[in-house]
Order: sequence, then C-alpha cells, then structure tokens
Amino acid sequence: MPVYELGASYVFPAVERAEPDGLLAIGGGLEAERLLAAYAAGIFPWYSEGQPILWHSPDPRMVLRPRELKISKSMARTLRHPLPEIRCDTAFREVVLQCAAMPRPHQTGTWISPEMTDAYADLHERGVAHSVEAWLDERLVGGLYGVSLGGCFFGESMFTIERDASKVAFVRLVSQLVDWNFDLIDCQVYSDHLASLGAVEMARGKFLKLLRTSLQRETRRGPWRLSEACAAVK
Repeated sequence: MPVYELGASYVFPAVERAEPDGLLAIGGGLEAERLLAAYAAGIFPWYSEGQPILWHSPDPRMVLRPRELKISKSMARTLRHPLPEIRCDTAFREVVLQCAAMPRPHQTGTWISPEMTDAYADLHERGVAHSVEAWLDERLVGGLYGVSLGGCFFGESMFTIERDASKVAFVRLVSQLVDWNFDLIDCQVYSDHLASLGAVEMARGKFLKLLRTSLQRETRRGPWRLSEACAAVK
C-alpha cells in the first residue's frame, strides 16, 4: 500500500491505511495545528535526522491506564528514600534537549531534531505540552515531556542522569494524572520498561475508541503544578 504524502492541509488519511510497521504518511510540517490534529487522531511524528517527517499510527498501541501503574519492589524502595525534587513546566526546552542528547541502546543520533524541539516548545507555549523534571541541588537530573489533550497524556521521551530520576518523575506524573482523573497515557510502542510499569499493548481500534471518549473532556492547559499529595507520594 503506498504511503500517503501530506500537503498543505492538516488532514490525515485514515489510520487503517498505515503500513504494518505503523507508518501512515510522510511530509507536511510540524505546525502546532497539524501536530494537534495528529495526536487527536492517534498519530505521531517519528523520524530520524535527514529523513522527511514520518507520521505513525502503530497497531497495537502501547497504553497505560494511570490507575494500573505497577511499582516494583525496587522502585518502592527508591520512593522511600530522599528523592530529587519533582517540578512541572519549569524547564521544558531543557528537558527536550536532554532527551535529544541521551544515548539510546541500538540507536545512533536522535529523532528530536532542532525543528522538532521548536515545534514542541510552541505546543508548550500554547499550554498543551508539558515537562516533568527531577531536580537535585538545583541541577536537572532527569525528566520527561509529552502532550496533553482531554484526558490523555501522550508521552514523547524521557532522560535520566542520576539513577531512577526519570522513573521517579514518571511515578509522580502518573499519581497526578490519577488525581486529575486522566484516562490514558499513550506510550506509543512496546518496550520492556513500559510493560514493567503496567503498560499493555492494545489494538489500535480500541485505543482510538478510548481516545475519542477521552478527548471529549476539557484539556488541562499549562503550566502544570504537582499537588502536594502527589509530589509526596510514596
């Protein structure tokens, strides 16, 4: 099946037209309106430097329901010890840049190009992209970022400098999303790490049905702040 080439409009083809690996379309730009249309349709950009923009909608989809988070015994021990301070939306661009610089197993380079960094910084300015940051002695040591629409948080990337810093940030985020009654965390594609946290593979059709319902809720625009209870969750 030929891959759809995007034009000037922000309309995407039906996700059922995606290739078996999830590739749906190429081209277009990273304008905020196009990105928001993509996320609302269960589509996200993922490509390497030097490639055209590639848009994906994998089947199955890796999804975590916030209330189904699993905390391992080792993570529970980590949470009982003095931890980095977790903040939201105080260093968004720095988090994205750190994610771009983080070495990945079996990968060379990064898909987080300067163009993509600018695009998500624009979404952050619009209040729909958020960072969750781990700080130790006023030094950023881990974190993650993603996009929030309705009752769904679309995770994009994370990094860690100090051991478990990004995991602690993620647990704090999930606790807050439970408090806010979020429905879904979109983790995009399978990884052992995500599965260990309780994320499961879900048929794309089921994910899209849940997403449509979740998008009927009002979007909680930034800047986000952790509630005291969620910031201190053990």
